[in-house]
Amino acid sequence: MCGLLAYLRNPSAAPSAGLVDAVSGATHLMRHRGPDEPGTWADDDADPTVVLGFNRLSIIDIAHSHQPLSWGPPEQPGRYKLVFNGEIYNYLELREVLRSEYGAEFATDGDGEAILAAYHHWGTEALNRLRGMFAFALWDSVDEELFCARDPFGIKPLFMATGGGGTVVGSEKKSLLDLAPVAGVDLDIDERAVQHYTVLQYVPEPETLHRGVRRLESGSYARIRPGQAPAVTRYFVPRFSAVPFVAGAEKSRYDEITAVLEDSVAKHMRADVTVGAFLSGGIDSTAIAALAMRHNPRLITFTTGFEREGFSEIDVAVASAEAIGARHVAKVVSQAEFVAALPEIVWYLDEPVADPALVPLFFIAREARKHVKVVLSGEGADELFGGYTIYREPLSLKAFDYVPGRLRRSLGKASRPLPDGMRGKSLLHRGSLTLEERYYGNARSFSDAQLRAVLPGFRPEWTHTDVTAPLYAESEGWDPVARMQYVDLFTWLRGDILVKADKMTMANSLELRVPFLDPEVFEVASRLPFDQKITRTTTKYALRRALEPIVPAHVLNRAKLGFPVPIRHWLRSGELLDWAHATLASSQTDGLVDKPAVARMLDEHRIGAADHSRRLWTVLIFMLWHAIFVERSVVPQIAEPTYPVQL
Repeated sequence: MCGLLAYLRNPSAAPSAGLVDAVSGATHLMRHRGPDEPGTWADDDADPTVVLGFNRLSIIDIAHSHQPLSWGPPEQPGRYKLVFNGEIYNYLELREVLRSEYGAEFATDGDGEAILAAYHHWGTEALNRLRGMFAFALWDSVDEELFCARDPFGIKPLFMATGGGGTVVGSEKKSLLDLAPVAGVDLDIDERAVQHYTVLQYVPEPETLHRGVRRLESGSYARIRPGQAPAVTRYFVPRFSAVPFVAGAEKSRYDEITAVLEDSVAKHMRADVTVGAFLSGGIDSTAIAALAMRHNPRLITFTTGFEREGFSEIDVAVASAEAIGARHVAKVVSQAEFVAALPEIVWYLDEPVADPALVPLFFIAREARKHVKVVLSGEGADELFGGYTIYREPLSLKAFDYVPGRLRRSLGKASRPLPDGMRGKSLLHRGSLTLEERYYGNARSFSDAQLRAVLPGFRPEWTHTDVTAPLYAESEGWDPVARMQYVDLFTWLRGDILVKADKMTMANSLELRVPFLDPEVFEVASRLPFDQKITRTTTKYALRRALEPIVPAHVLNRAKLGFPVPIRHWLRSGELLDWAHATLASSQTDGLVDKPAVARMLDEHRIGAADHSRRLWTVLIFMLWHAIFVERSVVPQIAEPTYPVQL
């Protein structure tokens, strides 16, 4: 797990003698991603075309595999240079195939050379053979091309920006912003992205809040030649193709799930350092930890919670750790700690994400880094196996499928004058809508009417359908749960879940691995029929059945909580309310946000007249982001990483 940066200069741009130093300085801004070893390479120190920067977190082949990494076939030694963030879990198998079939030679024992040799012999098809998480930039000195790629699910990030001076690619946006004056990148705020963020609680890919900076989307690669904009191609499209269960053969399908998870966890345990696991009170993380125990009987698990009653899963996690025989470490977060860490957390995020759960994740990652260098976690299980409660909605609305469209619309209109909270109002309203209209992922902070109130530049055409309409078109004919899963894979998963997982662990120089988000696990999960994902009483039905021999009984059918955060209570009194008032008063976002409207929301929430907590949090985090990255009025104190090279 590391941080990468690549600068490809436009040949028509003026020579820059200081470009290598500029890239080195920008690389240092993400030193937390790899405090073990920095590295910089340029094709020409005096007048470079390409400069690569790197910060390494040494996990595999610690003594070697230094980056930027050089490799080439015997007839073209050193043809390729690589900067690579992530892990390729089947690198041993790939190296053996490349050695036996092509005579490939390797100077290290790591996974980076496997990427280079695979790309040389298989081209872009190599991406479909990589089993892991990755974002990389590869310079081909013969073809004079920078080839960049990102893993199928978007576990690892990759930002891109092109201007008159050239193209810059990197793991963190802050490094691109630092090089923007050299590259000539447009740093105006993208108001459409601001509106998308406000309604979704995250900025959907490929957008960022700066107009000139974009993200390479999950499952995509880009070819970049000097003086040209990136040419992007999607190589992975997840398909859900249900295969009905044959009567009497259910056990074999459940055994298949168990086997593929066991194999994925085994490969995710490959490391030359200590591997631990995050453990909440849910089935997903417990299953991963239980399977990991088979490879490391001294596994350490980690969880977090808050002082306020009802906002901690520590007791359940402790019971789970005892049941599987793992050592457990817990971190309790106070309101004061929570507030004090916010500027630092938003700086690490690069882009605002209005999910309060990322704050406890930051703290538990910091605690875990004292003990281990790698952790396993359960992200992705809900999207692959049907774990969100909202996925059961098609069952509750099934009766509306038999109601003619015009009548359904009439029922929706009839529900509008009914008092809010009245029994049946929400059912009538949602039943009157199509799936495409009512579902666009696992987050919605604002209705259109509420958006108009807080965004002076609100545009009705900048809606969630910008993001979801193509996804619904691509999933036409699938069952409704599969379509919802497909939407979430491209929205909530990569926009929220994986961003906070990457950023909060990397902030603490900790590598997080997600065994559920494995191509072979997905292939098995994608064939599950509707009734094996959700029922009227549960979610992830097939996964729960498969995990019965593995997961302790007290968590097998426990409701999903994640890391609950008491912001609803804290925004009514104490340090968080004080922070909210101070942030609102000092923010210079007047042209983007209606501050008096937000102040009224805060007052209504404070006195208990309404629950505006998630909407307030969304706006306040944006204001803090703006203060850090635009106004520069808030300068977080970022300490130099002081971790040992190996744990």
